[in-house]
Amino acid sequence: MVESVIERITRGHFWDFHGGIHPPEQKMLTASKPIKQLALPKQLIIPLQQHIGREGDLLVKIGDKVLKGQALTLSTNPMVVPIHAPTSGTISAIQMSVIAHPSGLSQLCVFLDVDGADTWRKKTVCADIEQLSNSEIIEKIADAGIAGMGGAGFPTHIKVNSKPDINFLIINGAECEPYITADDLLMMEQSNAIVDGIKILDKLLTPAFILIAIEDNKPKAIKALQQASAAIEKIKVCVVPTKYPAGGEKQLIQILTGQEVPSGRLPIHTGIVMQNIATCFAINDAVRHDIPLIRRVVTVTGQALNKPQNVWALLGTPINFLLQQCAVQAIENEQQPVIMGGPMMGFSVSSELVPIVKTSNCILVPSKTEMPSAFEKESKEVECIRCGQCSDVCPSQLLPQELQWSAKAKDYPQLEKLNLSDCIDCGACAYVCPSQIPLVHYYRIAKAEIRQQQQLDLKAEKAKTRFEARKLRLEKEKTARQEKQKKAAAARKAAMNKATPEATDAKSAVAAALARVKAKKAAKSQSSTAEAQNNLAQSNELATEATNPIDEQKTQVAAAIARAKAKRILKQEAANKPISSNEPVKQTVTELLEVSQPPSNDDKKVKIAAAIAKAKAKKLSKAADAVQSVYRPESTEAEKTVTLTDKKAKIAAAVAKAKAKKKTKEARNLAGTVKNNDQDSG
Repeated sequence: MVESVIERITRGHFWDFHGGIHPPEQKMLTASKPIKQLALPKQLIIPLQQHIGREGDLLVKIGDKVLKGQALTLSTNPMVVPIHAPTSGTISAIQMSVIAHPSGLSQLCVFLDVDGADTWRKKTVCADIEQLSNSEIIEKIADAGIAGMGGAGFPTHIKVNSKPDINFLIINGAECEPYITADDLLMMEQSNAIVDGIKILDKLLTPAFILIAIEDNKPKAIKALQQASAAIEKIKVCVVPTKYPAGGEKQLIQILTGQEVPSGRLPIHTGIVMQNIATCFAINDAVRHDIPLIRRVVTVTGQALNKPQNVWALLGTPINFLLQQCAVQAIENEQQPVIMGGPMMGFSVSSELVPIVKTSNCILVPSKTEMPSAFEKESKEVECIRCGQCSDVCPSQLLPQELQWSAKAKDYPQLEKLNLSDCIDCGACAYVCPSQIPLVHYYRIAKAEIRQQQQLDLKAEKAKTRFEARKLRLEKEKTARQEKQKKAAAARKAAMNKATPEATDAKSAVAAALARVKAKKAAKSQSSTAEAQNNLAQSNELATEATNPIDEQKTQVAAAIARAKAKRILKQEAANKPISSNEPVKQTVTELLEVSQPPSNDDKKVKIAAAIAKAKAKKLSKAADAVQSVYRPESTEAEKTVTLTDKKAKIAAAVAKAKAKKKTKEARNLAGTVKNNDQDSG
């Protein structure tokens, strides 16, 4: 199979891929002009992430002075490549800033104020790469921060550290998109350095054949690389037909080998590795000259520029600086559109402060007559007429119209079924669409949303894994502690059962500990008993104090009633005086008044209070008998009134007597209760 491929390539026969278009090339604006060295800008804006993967950890802070080639971030992951200072200067800020992204996304950037000295850090030059091992070469490539410079930006050190049995190493110099000539000029001017970079890749991958693919519209580049690689038999310079997008990875593989990379698989799975021309140049710089990736060739073109040309641009150079160097024309009452990339796969930038990054190969500044659609503020998109032209030109053999409908509906499962991931964003479908639908725009948004959701799912899965690992670790630690405690207890028990001095001492220690515990419990019990007795005594005192106010209250009520009745009798006696001898009545009233007087508030005992109440009750009974002896049937009405009053007084005396007996009984019961409590406490 490999031999047949080489035979076809030798005869100049190639395969073809599905679809494709032939847009106007527009390369003559810059193809004949050499790459220009620019002056240093005043400030560089360097994004921390310029490749597929994640950003590295910062090594600098605001105010630090850095040298040219000094690392600004640290690689802590295989998918992380560092960034470096493109020139010497001072770190003035580390903050979010707009980057090269279709949505105008902002990202953390390092702002470097250029000092103009362009002072290098110390470099280690390697004259002979044969003295380096493969692992050392791969480490140099990783430390230099090299990522694929053809578009995707995949970390190069991962691709060159592949498995063996590589059939083809393909060097992509097709550069098929209109306007762009950066790789063309690089091949013309740096063909030897590119071939040296290819030799380094050959050492790492040991492929059976190396194929350098160049479109037939670049005759000077073809000649330069043929001369530079003439001494290397396994290198074949392949002149392929000009067709867009022949520079796509899968499309170029199909053109050269006839093999179609299956959906969802990578070229490495079929024994093929592809690298870009600019990447090979950067590899040679890194391995041989210890120069990290700090610059690249950028095509600055378009009819709105007076001096369109290819330039060596430091990474982090703002677009507005490049436009000034190429003499952009002023437009009155209208904003000049600027496109990063070519007309097919590029996107309009939202700010001229967007910096050049590792994957930036073109800045297109079109005029209004050259590209009217770039100046239109409102889209002319209309409904799809289902003509099918987009499907006819799709190089990945997808269904662009159905992808567009699913992308608008955010139907991500359906997009997955339609193989959206195979879309290379070439823009051929949008180029031929009669409804002027920006199909690639919808695909890019959908891809970004899908990637974001995948990252969230991945974070959730990692968090779940960490939680389960922590739970398992805690369970293991708990089990280990329990086993350790069991073993320690068994060892102590075994040691105590042995007839040894140590066991005797251990038993004595245990017995002493038990004795101390029992003594503490006994002391605590005695303290509790004494405290209970004190509480009981306090309760008895409180009960006595609570009873006295109740008895006093009842006595005061009875006395108030007796006084009221005595006053009424005296009033009636003074008004009528029908009785000849009223001394017994006066005596009775006087005694009633005496009974009604409230007892003193001194601290007398309950028994004494009860005896006094009993004596007063007896006196009250005698007074009632005296009142009864005075009463006569033939008495006058006044006498009858007095007699009736005397009866009421007698009744009141009886009631007082009954209450006194009741109080005496309660006092005796209370005294008996107190006595019993004292006996129980003793």
